[in-house]
Amino acid sequence: MNIKGEISVDKVRQDAEDNYRNGYFCCEALMAAIVDNFEMDVPREVIAMSSGMAVGAGKSGCMCGALNGGIMALGMVFGRTEQKGPKDPKVVKCMELTHELHDYFREANGKHSNCCRVLTREFDMGAGEHKEQCIRFTGIAAKKVAEIIIREKGLKNLDEE
Repeated sequence: MNIKGEISVDKVRQDAEDNYRNGYFCCEALMAAIVDNFEMDVPREVIAMSSGMAVGAGKSGCMCGALNGGIMALGMVFGRTEQKGPKDPKVVKCMELTHELHDYFREANGKHSNCCRVLTREFDMGAGEHKEQCIRFTGIAAKKVAEIIIREKGLKNLDEE
């Protein structure tokens, strides 16, 4: 997969947040920001693949959709397509990066959870009270995914100039 060599992680974060504001769910917003900013030569259907992961996977309230989208984005970049068992270095690395994102997101969101139900329990979801928080969480996850991709692929972070 071809990806752009110079990226602004702040723009990835902002685009993910704007994507959410403009009609995507959290996971779709993150995927679109990653695909677009890294100029990945992948079909737009990779964004569609994340649609069901919203609101804790199909509105079930399980793992946060922003985190789900981040995991999918990492899998898209670092995952495998061949059956080489659990010790395949490619899948081992992908799992390590996913764990890094998981732990980071849990702390960075300030609620020490990755569960959508826990993250949104004080909000009336039907009234949309959660939206601003979820937009922020989507940005947090997108930025970390971008940082991981940049670091692991040896790309340039334009915000560090």
